[in-house]
Amino acid sequence: MRLVPVQQCQPGMKLAKKIYSEDGIVLLGRHVELTRHLIRRLGECGIGYVYIEDEMTSDVTAPEMLSEDLHIRALKEVRTGFRKLIDSPKRSKGGTYPYIARQFKDVMSLVVDELSGRDNAMIMLMNMGAVDHYLFQHSLNVCVYSVMLGIADGYSREDLSMLGMGALLHDIGKTQIPETILFKPSALTKDEYEEMKRHAELGFQLLKDEPNVSLTVAHCAYQHHERIDGSGYPRGIHDKEIHPYAKWIGLVDSYDAMTTTRIYSSPLLPHQAMEGLYVGSGTLYEQRMVRLFRDKVFLYPIGVSVKLNSGESGIVVGADPTCLHRPIVRVLYNEAGERLKAPYETDLSEQLTTMIVSVNDSDIHIPATSDEDLRV
Repeated sequence: MRLVPVQQCQPGMKLAKKIYSEDGIVLLGRHVELTRHLIRRLGECGIGYVYIEDEMTSDVTAPEMLSEDLHIRALKEVRTGFRKLIDSPKRSKGGTYPYIARQFKDVMSLVVDELSGRDNAMIMLMNMGAVDHYLFQHSLNVCVYSVMLGIADGYSREDLSMLGMGALLHDIGKTQIPETILFKPSALTKDEYEEMKRHAELGFQLLKDEPNVSLTVAHCAYQHHERIDGSGYPRGIHDKEIHPYAKWIGLVDSYDAMTTTRIYSSPLLPHQAMEGLYVGSGTLYEQRMVRLFRDKVFLYPIGVSVKLNSGESGIVVGADPTCLHRPIVRVLYNEAGERLKAPYETDLSEQLTTMIVSVNDSDIHIPATSDEDLRV
């Protein structure tokens, strides 16, 4: 299979993976042949990339971060819980929403169990193949990525559950932001941007007195936009004042925002988003955390098209878990763009003079990563 940007899809291509609705219903199954209408609808629904069947890579498969059943169940729980907050009247002073997080505990345990049971697991994109409200999928993505990093950092099961819950609920304050601002397709005004930034404090207020949520989880919502140099919000606190969970969540939150289709921006691939995190290493994010993230994230997704400095091109088919930034490439075309009669694979972790110079026909570049660019 190949991973193809929707804007590069052509009629006649066939899907290699299912496309799901926000309710977990299969909208388009495997082997469905794309038409101009379907390609346009995929773009309108916020699908940035799709897996396409390809005879030269028919043996290539892309593993998922979560099993299909757990992914659908977790998204349903997030959607149901968050939708109650979006649709319910504002709570009275001193009141609580007793249902917050209670419903997430079982699914959180399953997520921790599933991710903890994998050897040499790597962080891979979770944004392909689902049509969903950005807030719901983003919250689950940040949860899964954060738990993966917690495992890599040696956290106990109790700590993983706490970190995962904090990540799952980090943006819950956005349920209290007007949707006209949350989903505005153009640049926010200064007043709108300030209103959007309130989601961190609103999330803390929602969670801090909730009997099913620890104060640590509430502080994850409060602090996930704080930065170690004091440039974050809402309080502008520094390094040691920020809880480690909130540091992890802030790092992952930025990464997922960059790699997800938004109504006002196209998604970046992991290698591009990682460059953006490098820019903030040591100022916005802890260098140690950025390095650990770098070592666990699969920078070039399986199935993506790449061009090498030799002029040859091909498809990423895997990677050595100890060197994820140097993938295994199946070379399919020579420097003249002619299809090879005998494709071969090259492991870039061993061929150190061979480099990837472009992905999906786009030169590698470093993106901007300010909170305003990421729409917080």
